[in-house]
Amino acid sequence: QVQLVESGGGLVQAGGSLRPSCAASGTIFSSDTVSWYRQAPGKQRELVARMDGWSSTKYAESVKGRFTISRDNAKYTVYLQMNSLKPEDTAVYYCNLLRWSTVNYWGQGTQVTVSS
Repeated sequence: QVQLVESGGGLVQAGGSLRPSCAASGTIFSSDTVSWYRQAPGKQRELVARMDGWSSTKYAESVKGRFTISRDNAKYTVYLQMNSLKPEDTAVYYCNLLRWSTVNYWGQGTQVTVSS
């Protein structure tokens, strides 16, 4: 069993940066796929960034060049560096861990608000 706890969200002005983190209570295996999703009010949850067990990454088109996902398996922590933030990045950001391609774990979410 894995529990994920996000932190590091907050309020920032447009153009600013934030670096949410996601700490796992259990062990992150190098083979796990870790992702960040976000959900804005009235919208569906969408994938923001993903890193698989080979460290291959995938980003939503809207965040490419601005966001970077990283992981520290020794600290059981996943990060999302967010730069050049825009008001449209405002959402609740969720951490996800996918194990063995079948088992999903979710965090409780952290609010990111970007003011114009």
